[in-house]
Amino acid sequence: MNVIDELLKSKDLEYKAFQSKLIPNIDSSTMIGVRTPELKIIAKNLYKNNDYELFLNSLPHNYYEENIIHGLVISEIKDYDLCINYIDKFLPYIDNWAVCDQTNPKVFKKHKKEVIIKINEWIKSKEVYKIRFGVKTLMNYFLDDDFNKDYLKLPLIIKNDDYYVKMMIAWFYATALAKQYDETIKIIESNVLDIFIHNKIIQKAIESFRVTDEHKKYLRTLKR
Repeated sequence: MNVIDELLKSKDLEYKAFQSKLIPNIDSSTMIGVRTPELKIIAKNLYKNNDYELFLNSLPHNYYEENIIHGLVISEIKDYDLCINYIDKFLPYIDNWAVCDQTNPKVFKKHKKEVIIKINEWIKSKEVYKIRFGVKTLMNYFLDDDFNKDYLKLPLIIKNDDYYVKMMIAWFYATALAKQYDETIKIIESNVLDIFIHNKIIQKAIESFRVTDEHKKYLRTLKR
């Protein structure tokens, strides 16, 4: 399969203009303008037909949509070692939040012990999207049944002022407030987070339907 040919078949210039506003930090000339459902179809066909190896080894890609497809294909790989190998090769090439957040390997659910080790590695990186990917993975897989309160401390070690890192940390703690309120509120009350992150957490939690009205009322009193 020629991925670029497939992408050009679904080119939508109006959608490209819309998408470029959502991701202002990348050059719009690297965008073709393809909607997410079409990207998912291309990615699934690549994976289903076992036709992805050459594509995943063809870094760097030229187009934003190629990177989205790259992340979607990796997300389907069922062999953990193979998946993590491709992840580590791909992370240095991620240059925007959308590609980072669309890359969500399903196999991580079955390999929590290995993944938490990788998270500790990623969040200590100096690369923005390695950090963001690490925090996102922590949020996606470690706030539910096998939650440990020590996981809440991991983002506190991050020393990076990039906007997309800060927003991911805020998203993590807002989600944690919805899922593990009793332990997470202690972090918010301690005022250990950057003021921007602290207030953004409260804003996101207040906007969430998963946080109770009683908790929202209290959170409003913690704004700094």
